[in-house]
Amino acid sequence: MAYSISNSSFLLSRPSPCHKTSLTATSHSFLSLHSASTARQFSSLSAARIRRGGVCAAVAIEKEVPENERPETFLRSADPAAVSTSVRARFEKMIRDVQDEICAALEAADGTGKFKEDVWSRPGGGGGISRVLQDGTVFEKAGVNVSVVYGTMPPEAYRAAKGNAGADNGGAKAGPVPFFAAGISSVLHPKNPFAPTLHFNYRYFETDAPKDTPGAPRQWWFGGGTDLTPSYIIEEDVKHFHSIQKKACDKFDPSFYPRFKKWCDDYFYIKHRGERRGLGGIFFDDMNDYDQEMLLGFATECAKSVVPAYIPIIEKRKDTPFTEEHKAWQQLRRGRYVEFNLVYDRGTTFGLKTGGRIESILVSLPLTARWQYDHQPEVGSEEWKLLDACINPKEWL
Repeated sequence: MAYSISNSSFLLSRPSPCHKTSLTATSHSFLSLHSASTARQFSSLSAARIRRGGVCAAVAIEKEVPENERPETFLRSADPAAVSTSVRARFEKMIRDVQDEICAALEAADGTGKFKEDVWSRPGGGGGISRVLQDGTVFEKAGVNVSVVYGTMPPEAYRAAKGNAGADNGGAKAGPVPFFAAGISSVLHPKNPFAPTLHFNYRYFETDAPKDTPGAPRQWWFGGGTDLTPSYIIEEDVKHFHSIQKKACDKFDPSFYPRFKKWCDDYFYIKHRGERRGLGGIFFDDMNDYDQEMLLGFATECAKSVVPAYIPIIEKRKDTPFTEEHKAWQQLRRGRYVEFNLVYDRGTTFGLKTGGRIESILVSLPLTARWQYDHQPEVGSEEWKLLDACINPKEWL
């Protein structure tokens, strides 16, 4: 799911007298920065409008602009929400602080690898910072990225996100709905088969439409999650990881961990394999049924929990001896990771369909993976135990 880096804007237009609609979205990680339901609806709307008989449609991609320096903020200076006390500004500061903290911790754990940084902006507003560490001592590939994006979405996508796609609002016709989206996302692939892959992303979304705009009142959502994908089950590591997720959740609501753990197990499901991608964690989306300040605090707590949840595991396992057979199994499990991301992850598939920056879209994939015909692990083996846990999710705490 979710992996926030690139952005693109695409224009579906018809020559006069046809109606023209401007659509702007984050490409690879529209899901990462937006709700899953809207990402699906937005993508289907785009395809439908291009295919519709008699419609003269042209699609133009607005590319990001490389920048030499990181700006102090990606918020528009004219945006009333740019003040430091706004939720937008505080969320941006949080994700940029977390990016710095996690990259520093990963470089320290790796010992030799350093992150390459790309800074970009976009003419429509906002920008992002993409950081990738590749071919390090410990990490084969690690990406940690932030984006802050302004754009517009069609009213149909807004209504679909809120579960009322068929609403006609008393006959009133809504125009394109401005939105704001910000998020951090990361996928970390270690070299050692006993060191697990980690994915996390946390995001905030607002519609900007004035309160009297037909069918599109102001609204906001939080979403995100952190999940673990090991090749081998080391129970103390999995329990440590889940205990940190539960601790973060319990600070805000004791119902969060069991609810979001199940959501995570259900989301990262490879349907054609009948198994989960990994051993879960937490996942939530479209969250706005609690106080906004509470959810900002919750998203911050979850993002700040990544380092204590993951780095102790990496320190324990990065030098564990392994065999060629262990490495081959890790490569097979990475193949499952690739399958999920390319087939089911809504952010990735949306980015591929809308012509986003390919390096950003595929940064979540490992450098190497393996597909072996009809591989069946021996019943009772350590490999079989991992596969069984992916097929039958377990309660780790």
